[in-house]
Amino acid sequence: MMSITRTTLAATASVTNDMEALNRRILDARAAKRSLPPYRAALIPEVTALLSGYFEKMVPGALVSGIRRVGGGASKEQFFFTLTETDGSTEKYLLRMDPRLAITETDREREFILLEAMAGHVPVPAAAWIDAQGSHFPQPAAIMKVVSGVTKPSTSAVKVSGLGTWLGETLRVKLRDQFVDYLIKIHNFDFRSNPLSGYEIPDADPRQAARWTTNFWRELWRIDDGETRPIFALTEQWLIDNMPECSPEDLALTHGDYRTGNYLFQEDSGEITALLDWELARIGDFHEDIAWVLMQIFGTWEDGVFRANDLFGREEFISVYESRSGRTINRTTLHYYEVLSSYKCYIICAANGLAAARSQHNHQDVLLTFLGAASPMFAGDMVRLLAQGEPA
Repeated sequence: MMSITRTTLAATASVTNDMEALNRRILDARAAKRSLPPYRAALIPEVTALLSGYFEKMVPGALVSGIRRVGGGASKEQFFFTLTETDGSTEKYLLRMDPRLAITETDREREFILLEAMAGHVPVPAAAWIDAQGSHFPQPAAIMKVVSGVTKPSTSAVKVSGLGTWLGETLRVKLRDQFVDYLIKIHNFDFRSNPLSGYEIPDADPRQAARWTTNFWRELWRIDDGETRPIFALTEQWLIDNMPECSPEDLALTHGDYRTGNYLFQEDSGEITALLDWELARIGDFHEDIAWVLMQIFGTWEDGVFRANDLFGREEFISVYESRSGRTINRTTLHYYEVLSSYKCYIICAANGLAAARSQHNHQDVLLTFLGAASPMFAGDMVRLLAQGEPA
């Protein structure tokens, strides 16, 4: 029988705790907030006072008006407003403010830094002001310029943003090339020549990229103590046992939530005007983004045919990405990240969202509770994917 020494246990703990330092701080902060009193959503008069006081310091003489809450948004409280400066010029902005607990745990400054880096590289909202520690606002907050566009056609059914959005053939033709080309541009961003403050590079060993992301989500689950199922426990062990390698030269900047619903476009021209929701971005394996694009929850089915994000057939997307990027998609690595994607979604719905709603620490408790009912669907995805086995 193999003896388990203190050295072995220490080595195991080191591997399971291996993640970016910032993500460790994010997780520790989430754990500490679990016992705080309930959180109440900000009221418009309160947001008006907060913004007016903030701009008294940042842009003296400027006037804040037209404040209104943005619908949706399970991870941030969001408000549109207009800022009129002393010369009479006006600009519309979006305030993104953390609730006490979100459906995913992220960092405002990290997202702000990336928006600044992506400006001119791909279309993004212009980052304007940041209150990274919540020194003025009740919680960490960022302000960015408003970009025109929609996330779905005006004729689209009422759904959670990005879930099964049907674009239609006309928009599909206009959007698909932009969609894949912008993803490639993100993956081609030279993060070594243009270092991103707060973004660590997982190049200590070939499996560190997979280990960092898997450990982060495993720890989120542990903190929020979600409803476990045998398939979840089996999937977690499979992810630990099958982490793929990624060489340093293959590491890429990943968006983390790249899908229809997370970009704005002009409905008439089909031009993508902004890529949104960069809060889960990191340096890692580009297969993680590919797997997220291919998730069935974000796609559509028509006559038995699946379209990823209602833009591409599965094999079509893989082929187009490979031919345009020059990268080769490793099917075994892709399978790993597809399993991980369903695992992440299960954690988001069965643990993170329900924990935030149950503790009354989020402004969208009804939506988060509703999304909790989706967890069996992701459990089913884990069953389906593990039953497929690794590609030959």
